[in-house]
Amino acid sequence: MTRLTLDKANKKILGVCSGLANWTGMDAMIIRLVFAVATVVGFGSPVLIYILLALILD
Repeated sequence: MTRLTLDKANKKILGVCSGLANWTGMDAMIIRLVFAVATVVGFGSPVLIYILLALILD
C-alpha cells in the first residue's frame, strides 16, 4: 500500500482528494463528489476534515 500524501500534480484546491484517490485506488472525481455532498449534508464538518488533512499531509 502506498503512503497517503497530497497529490500536487493532480490537485484542484490542495490535493487532498486526489491524494486520497491515489491511496485508495479510486477515481479522484468520486472522492471530490463525496466531499461536496458531505459538505452540503454535513453542514461544514467535511471542510474542517479537509483542512486538517491538508495540514497533516503536507
